Amino acid sequence: MVQTILRRPDVEKATGLRRSAIYDLIGEGKFPKPIRLSRQSVGWLETEIADWQRARIAERDGRRLPSHMEEAA
Repeated sequence: MVQTILRRPDVEKATGLRRSAIYDLIGEGKFPKPIRLSRQSVGWLETEIADWQRARIAERDGRRLPSHMEEAA
């Protein structure tokens, strides 16, 4: 299955987070890790960003995540 890879500006737009906040959350284990695309570029799987968004919504709404999504949160 081919997956879409988002570059950082797209991740910032999708999440509303700035670069520094994204990397802070990655360091805390609270945001998906990027995939190295080349020596100087990285990207994120669109599905992992969507899972992260769903986890934030579930957290806001006080709902429990499906078990396959808990680690991504």
